[in-house]
Amino acid sequence: MTSNALSAYATDDLRWQAVQARDLNADGHFVYAVRTTGVYCRPSSSARRPKRENVEFFASAQAAEAAGYRPSRRAKGDQTSAAAGRADLVAQACRLIEASETPPNLDQLAAQIGLSPFHFQRLFKAEIGLTPKAYASAYRARKLREELHAPNASVTDAIYGAGFSSNSRFYEISDQLLGMQARDYRTGGAGSAIRFAVGQCSLGAILVAQSQRGICAILLGDDPEVLVRQVQDQFPKARLLGADTAFEQLVAQVVGFIEAPSLGLNLPLDVRGTAFQERVWQALRAIPPGTTVSYAEIAERIGAPGAVRAVAQACGANRLAVAIPCHRVVRRNGDISGYRWGVERKRELLKREAGHRDTT
Repeated sequence: MTSNALSAYATDDLRWQAVQARDLNADGHFVYAVRTTGVYCRPSSSARRPKRENVEFFASAQAAEAAGYRPSRRAKGDQTSAAAGRADLVAQACRLIEASETPPNLDQLAAQIGLSPFHFQRLFKAEIGLTPKAYASAYRARKLREELHAPNASVTDAIYGAGFSSNSRFYEISDQLLGMQARDYRTGGAGSAIRFAVGQCSLGAILVAQSQRGICAILLGDDPEVLVRQVQDQFPKARLLGADTAFEQLVAQVVGFIEAPSLGLNLPLDVRGTAFQERVWQALRAIPPGTTVSYAEIAERIGAPGAVRAVAQACGANRLAVAIPCHRVVRRNGDISGYRWGVERKRELLKREAGHRDTT
């Protein structure tokens, strides 16, 4: 929490002013309790304002409850209304990011939304799952890929179509956005090099591929040749290079993780997806080994409870088996549902992780 945020509500007089203004920025900094009713509320609550002499302030809801107060009956309705309001504010911020030639910085966005930078950053990440800066990068990367795939468009057209104000600014970060030069990406990876190796593990054939940014594919299957064709289809004009000894050691690390989840897996990843997909994949990587969550839970965690089907589609689009653990997502009733690399492989991965959890 910033010192400015603290000083804005440092005294009871300042807190009372926030209650009178129903200041959304004050939520999370303190709650107020009403002696005559025995309830406490958030500063922005729509509840009828009490008399000042009947009010006392607490640093948190837990502190108010420890003092004998209970939540206001309006709390649930306020939360529903506040949730809708937060979603609207974040949607407005996303539109501002998407419409800007140069992504606005945190202070600029917060000022346009009408919140403090600290509160806006926290709110945006809670709703979207990404910081405003990360969202802007993901959106720009997706827009750039779309522009590069447009027929008859030059790289320069794509650069300006994706919102870059100059070629120089784009080329500073092009490798981060695409994993290769834009001209190489537009021509299907021509001129870029992707190292790969095919091996065997107890789940069948495995292919690991690496771009300049990191691991870009971990594929499982029955037929090694099919896995190689999948990488070729993704970048048909890239130079696919067979593995050297150092790369084979990296593949062995991935295989070792599949065989024994307790080893862990800490590799640089080349993750490319839409802003929504990256939110889902980030949430998947936060699921501890040996546990499962439902598609609905993931949707709630990324602030999009109505997007259960889209979450399932993002899981299906994942090309990084085990590194992005989409196998840990199941149906609401606990049943094991579809998996890009086969339901039986998903069941076996979960069995191994559960076995490791039971022995620790």
